[in-house]
Amino acid sequence: MAPTPVADLFPWDNSYARLPHRFFARVTPVPVAAPRLIRLNETLAAQLGLDPAALATPAGLEILSGNRVPPNSEPLAMAYAGHQFGNFVPQLGDGRAILLGELITVDGQRRDLQLKGAGRTPWSRGGDGRAALGPVLREYLLSEAMAALGIPTTRALAAVATGESVWRETPLPGAIFTRVASSHIRIGTFQYFAARRDLDAVRLLADHVIARHYPQCALAPNPYRALLDAVIRRQAELLAQWMLVGFIHGVMNTDNVSIAGETLDYGPCAFMDAHDPATVYSFIDSRGRYAFGNQPRIAHWNLTRLAETLVDLLASDETTALKEAEAALEAFAPHFESAYTAGLLRKLGLFQPQPDDRKLAQDLLDCMTRNHADYTLTFRRLCDAAAAPDQDQSLRSLFENPADLDPWLERWRHRLALEGPDHIARRDAMRSVNPHFIPRNHLVEEVIVAAVNNQDFQPFETLLTVLSAPHKDQPGFERYALPPQPDQIVRNTYCGT
Repeated sequence: MAPTPVADLFPWDNSYARLPHRFFARVTPVPVAAPRLIRLNETLAAQLGLDPAALATPAGLEILSGNRVPPNSEPLAMAYAGHQFGNFVPQLGDGRAILLGELITVDGQRRDLQLKGAGRTPWSRGGDGRAALGPVLREYLLSEAMAALGIPTTRALAAVATGESVWRETPLPGAIFTRVASSHIRIGTFQYFAARRDLDAVRLLADHVIARHYPQCALAPNPYRALLDAVIRRQAELLAQWMLVGFIHGVMNTDNVSIAGETLDYGPCAFMDAHDPATVYSFIDSRGRYAFGNQPRIAHWNLTRLAETLVDLLASDETTALKEAEAALEAFAPHFESAYTAGLLRKLGLFQPQPDDRKLAQDLLDCMTRNHADYTLTFRRLCDAAAAPDQDQSLRSLFENPADLDPWLERWRHRLALEGPDHIARRDAMRSVNPHFIPRNHLVEEVIVAAVNNQDFQPFETLLTVLSAPHKDQPGFERYALPPQPDQIVRNTYCGT
């Protein structure tokens, strides 16, 4: 069967492009010299209703590289502002990303299709608008790993080498990343218009978000309060999911917070190895603002900035509006704690909650911190220990002082006895929420070095395959589950593309 003609490949329905022109700038991707397809996510393409065979043709590659604008795509760069490390910047916008348009998937969902690294836009701020190969591969791996873990995230449709170099202190091979998202609207998008006192635009944007992401809010007595409530709940649940797998976003600026509740922008992000709430990987986060343990607090701070943009819509008088905003924000902590505690108990194999369970979980985390125990492997090996006490030694070996864990293990086993005798079923349930494989930072760096220095993409493909089934044992790939050796530790990651 012949591939779908390129002219018929993308059934665009571009709702954001129908908003007023001050919401975006119309731009065209800048062509590249010699595009080459590195990776096409065929499964995702099919879910989007696209023909993978057509995307893999030279004509499809022309679109994924920005060398050809598909019919009716209406490419644009989005305007937004944002707080960056606590400092407000009133104008940011897409500096190296171009939204090709929106698609309706086979299951009726609306999705953005965006090219990252497609050339300059009015918001490039002196940059070249391009992306280097390393960050493109990092975002591909991290976003697909998060999806496999069941965590809301933007997705990777394709990675394309451009055949050109980009300069980042030294010349590096260039690449373009095709990102899929429920939308690319951020808290910073609301801030852009609120900072300009453009209440009409804030209202238009809120109405657009309600129609697109939270249609149930339109039926509420106060739709804008309902919108704020919905975004807060979704962000609280997302943060809990991050914390439960040891994920550190690294740059939780308001322009990197998706209104749709998806993980957005994989710049200096990483998965924690040894458990420590103070863990920071981002090279630019010298004060630990976005450290692992700070993430819930920063999420609340970011949501407060969103509430500020919506105050004028919440009520006709300021006093009432502020009370509405404060009441909405007060719900964040209970939402987060409920989702996080429930997740922790599942990781411990506790499915019939008891009053002291949260303290039991916290005591384990504290013990892990004191002993520099690997976060992911501790919980994974706990699964086997739940099934058989003779597995304790493998778990204890992760702790610098194994005896420090023993009193906790005794308490935990006493608590498990209250759950019932089906140890194998409990182990299997625990394995379903305690991954064996995560995109460990040293492995991601290995992949990037092989690709950038040697044009060897096989390590990338292998790691991507392993990460697609994070909860399975996968014999033969045991090294991908191990924490780094001292000479493999990567302490710093860097921003984006």
